[in-house]
Amino acid sequence: MHRARRRQLLIAAGALLAAPLPGLSQQPVTTVRRIGFLGLSTPTAWAPRVDAFRAGLRELGYVEGKNIAIEYRFAEGQYERLPELAAELVRLKVDVIVTHAGPGATAAKQATATNSIPVVMTNVGDAVGTGLVASLARPGGNITGDTFFVPELVAKRLEILKEAVPRLRRIAVLANPDNPANATYVKETEVTAKALNVTLQQFDARGTDELDSAFAAMAAKNIDALSVVEDVKLIANFKRIAELAAMQRLPSISFIEYADAGGLFGYGANYLALYRRAAVFVDKILKGAKPGDIPVERPTTFEFVINTKTAKALGIAIASATYLRADRVIE
Repeated sequence: MHRARRRQLLIAAGALLAAPLPGLSQQPVTTVRRIGFLGLSTPTAWAPRVDAFRAGLRELGYVEGKNIAIEYRFAEGQYERLPELAAELVRLKVDVIVTHAGPGATAAKQATATNSIPVVMTNVGDAVGTGLVASLARPGGNITGDTFFVPELVAKRLEILKEAVPRLRRIAVLANPDNPANATYVKETEVTAKALNVTLQQFDARGTDELDSAFAAMAAKNIDALSVVEDVKLIANFKRIAELAAMQRLPSISFIEYADAGGLFGYGANYLALYRRAAVFVDKILKGAKPGDIPVERPTTFEFVINTKTAKALGIAIASATYLRADRVIE
C-alpha cells in the first residue's frame, strides 16, 4: 500500500475514534448559579422558611450542588450586622440576593446600589411607602418580590380581638423600637382603634431581655389584650410572649405562627408559601428578566387561626361568629 494511501486511512480511523458514538451526545457543562440568602434571624429559627424556599427552587429544577449554590448569611437578630453581611454576599459576586423584612431589603438595596446585583425580597411591609421600590407594577431598580401592607393586618387583628372579646377597651401593641417602620404602623391603626372604641398603647421590646419589663408595664396600665407586630426579634420569642400573655390572662394575636406557639389568635399571610414563591422570582431573574420589570406581588389570601387550648386556659368564651371565620382551629 502506498504511503499516501496508508496515511489517509490512519487519519480517517482517528477521526472515527474521536467522534461520539451514535445516539450519545456530549454532556453540556452545567453553570452553577450562586444565590445569596441574607437572613435577619438565626439559621435554626428560620429553617422552616429556608426549607420552603429551597423546595420552591427544586420544583423549578434547581438542585443545590448541581446547578445552584446558596450562600447563607444570618444576622442572628442583630440588625447592625446586616450591611456588612450584605456586602459579603456582594463580594462573593452572587447572581441574586434573597432577603426578607424591611431591614434586610434595605441593607441589600444599599449594598447593591453600585453593582446592580438583583435582589428578591419577601415578607416586606409596604415596599413602596418605605422607598424600596418605585411602584408595585414597575418597581424599577434592582429589587422585586412580595410586600404587604402591615397597617391593614394590624387593623384587622384589632377587629378580631374586639369581635372575640367585646369587653376590650385597652389594647397593647408590642413592637421592636429598632424597627423604624413600627411607629408608623401603630399611628396608622389609630383610626381603626377609634372606630372600635378602644385605645392603643405601644410597648417596646428588642428581644428576650426586655419582654418581662414590657409585660410588667402592661400590667401597670391595666391592659386588656395584646397585638404583636411582625418583627424578627419578636418572632424568635413567640413562645415566651405567648407564655407571658397567658400569665397575665391577656387575649393576644399576631400572625399565624403565633397561634401555633401558644398565642390565642393568628392572622396573616402564609409566610412559608411566600418563601416558596420567592423561588419563582429568582428563577425569572436567573433566566434573564430584569428585577425592575417584574411586578411586586401582594398576598391575596390570609389565614385566621384560633388556639382553643389557650382560650380555655384564659377562660375566654370566643364568639361563635369568630369561630366561623377561622381557617384552622388548634385543639
